[in-house]
Parts: sequence; structure tokens; C-alpha cells
Amino acid sequence: VQLQASGGGLVQAGASLRLSCAASGRAFRTSAMGWFRQAPGTEREIVAAITRSSISTYYTDSVKGRFTIFRDNARNTVYLQMNSLKPEDTGVYYCASAPNSGSGLRIHVNDYDYWGQGTQVTVSS
Repeated sequence: VQLQASGGGLVQAGASLRLSCAASGRAFRTSAMGWFRQAPGTEREIVAAITRSSISTYYTDSVKGRFTIFRDNARNTVYLQMNSLKPEDTGVYYCASAPNSGSGLRIHVNDYDYWGQGTQVTVSS
């Protein structure tokens, strides 16, 4: 499985960005997916996660109401729509895949087997 993340950039506070993560292979449809971020000097943290069939989603408290995770299984792509961005959202954003995860959510770093290369998001005040 290869994951290719894109869509990051430098924006001002209050702006929006949409991150995309394209996955190779047929395992995407049976994989839980997640977006994580890592700021300098901090550990990688979960931002949002989605089950393989999009029935359930998870958001860390700081992004609830501003970010939306969704997926298109026909395009093997998962997205993270980020609105009302804040400077504290700055970091490298990674998408991750947990194949054969069943119907549940996966919200921990160790739940995921495959990682994209990361895309930088910088929000200026």
C-alpha cells in the first residue's frame, strides 16, 4: 500500500484547505483511514479517522466543527476538509491506512500499518 498526501500550504488564519490522500491497491476499501499531524517538538497525534464504509468518524476535540474527514472508495482517496484554520493547526499532516480493520475506527498511531509522506500545513496569524 502506498499513500500519497497532498493539498498542504501556507494560509492565513480563518482560511480553508483540503488535504487529499490517494492510496494504491484494492485494500483501500477494507481499510480504516486516519489523518494525523505532528508539530515540531511534539508527538504525532490523531486529527480525524474514518471507518472503511464511512459509517463512523472521529475527531480530536480541537478540530471538531471545523474539520471534516470523508472518503471516496471508488477513487481510493480520503480527504480532510479543514475550515477556519488556526495557527495551532500548523504541522505536518500524515494520512495513514489500517487494512483489514473490520468495521471499527482506529485512532492510535500504533493501529496503522501504512503512512503517507506528509504534507506541510502552515497557518499564519
